[in-house]
Amino acid sequence: MGKKGKKQKKACGAEKTAAKMEKKVSKRSRKEEEDLEALIAHFQTLDAKKTQIVETLCPPPSPRLNASLSAHPEKDELILFGGEYFNGKKAVVVPQGGGQLWVFGGEFASPDGEQFYHYKDLWVLHLATKSWEQVRSAGGPSGRSGHRMVAWKRQLILFGGFHESTRDYIYYNDVYTFNLDTFTWTKLSPSGMGPTPRSGCQISVTAQGSIIIYGGYSKQRVKKDVDKGTLHSDMFLLKSEDGREGKWAWTRMHPSGAKPTPRSGFSVAMAPNHQTLLFGGVCDEEEEETLEGDFLNDLYFYDAARNRWFAGQLKEPKTEKRKRRRGRKGELRGSDEQAGEEPSPQEPLEVVRKVTTEDGTVITIKQVLPAPGVAGRPPSKDEDNDGAEEAGASLVAPCPRSSAMLAVKHGLLYVYGGMFEAGDRQFTLSDLYCLDLQKMDGWKALVEMDPDTQEWLEETDTEEEGDEVEDGDDEEEEEDTGEGSSEEGTDKGPPPVEHDESYADYLPRTERYWVVRAHESLGPDAKEKNVLRTAHAMAKTFFNDSVLDATLRQKSD
Repeated sequence: MGKKGKKQKKACGAEKTAAKMEKKVSKRSRKEEEDLEALIAHFQTLDAKKTQIVETLCPPPSPRLNASLSAHPEKDELILFGGEYFNGKKAVVVPQGGGQLWVFGGEFASPDGEQFYHYKDLWVLHLATKSWEQVRSAGGPSGRSGHRMVAWKRQLILFGGFHESTRDYIYYNDVYTFNLDTFTWTKLSPSGMGPTPRSGCQISVTAQGSIIIYGGYSKQRVKKDVDKGTLHSDMFLLKSEDGREGKWAWTRMHPSGAKPTPRSGFSVAMAPNHQTLLFGGVCDEEEEETLEGDFLNDLYFYDAARNRWFAGQLKEPKTEKRKRRRGRKGELRGSDEQAGEEPSPQEPLEVVRKVTTEDGTVITIKQVLPAPGVAGRPPSKDEDNDGAEEAGASLVAPCPRSSAMLAVKHGLLYVYGGMFEAGDRQFTLSDLYCLDLQKMDGWKALVEMDPDTQEWLEETDTEEEGDEVEDGDDEEEEEDTGEGSSEEGTDKGPPPVEHDESYADYLPRTERYWVVRAHESLGPDAKEKNVLRTAHAMAKTFFNDSVLDATLRQKSD
């Protein structure tokens, strides 16, 4: 009995200790939230002192993601608002009164990135006067971010989002409308089975006047301190019932065609032909203690009238097509075709390639080239299997990314900023690309990424381990002079590409250099397979850039 009594007292003491700790944490969390609200109030006080509207020329925007990029309804302008940078916001443009930009909610993060304040205010930017106005109306959505909003007739339609605190989070699947004539909120209760709670989904208006909801992301707690994320790839149609004001209904959609792979962080814009355009994103692969993401830069179109997905296909330059046609004819004359060696023409081709930034960060591009009759235009006899190779070898294109900003103006698609990750490092982008959606003849870089903006101030686990190894292995470094001399050689710069040298010849000649560079980038604990893959990606990127620079110099001469 004595032992049992001691155990009970011990358990009771542990419960009291846990309760005290929870009370301390809760008190500290409330204090942090109050500090955050005080900081926001200070910002609002400073904004209230600004009474004059000033328009000045400025350099390109700083790197950011989760901003809004909208086309001016009357002028040849793009409007960039908000965003975040780590080392969002939702906006809708309506063509009235010289153009208006409507913004609801969003979040503000504390400087340490640990606390979040979710707004539930509604603002309108009058584009004619470039002045902001807060619109106060009761009965609106709760504070949130990650929601989606779109203009529909004389209303704003808002769906989903999430709210996160230090202790918990919640995802939404509610629908609200805001009447632009009466300035009133209404919460809808559509009939039918609708989407599950989510954020970051696609929302668009069809030519027939319905609302499309696709994809998104959510997470749920499976056990204490363990969350599981879900990439949604389902599609729903929200339609106003004819003759019944305020009555809406959900319908589950099952589109055909070349569907996008499951992903989050994709970006959406409306093409001129009422098709919805989807770009990029990231597919996270979760293991027990690791999370790796494949970042994408592919392009898809959804045609609501046909309920069908199409993969965006860039047309090949005519000069390159002629060169390959001549080369293929010569090959056919010198050798016989062997049946069964080529993949079936009815099977889609997947192109996978690695691209590496200046600091050795590796990003993955995945693109699926659909079979004839599935999506896009059917390949001609001259294109055949080389279409996949040419698509993967494009020299100018936005690097794979998530949370980029998209806008379409005069049939041109603009892609700005976004982010990608490498291990536990995050890089925020500030580049701007343009694509003619009618010609689909290739991307144009309007503002290239500045390598000086790609910084990471937080020390990664790999770097910390590397420092420990360096401190403890001074003698080993002195003995291993061969590898040290190779690494010193990397300071001289990459081996240049020789005149008329092919990549097949360049890689074997310079592979050792790029392997050393890859080792420096990935750290001492990187697997050899990953090191070799990274080295080849770095070599390929440098080779492509060198060839492109040489071509541009020849044209200028």
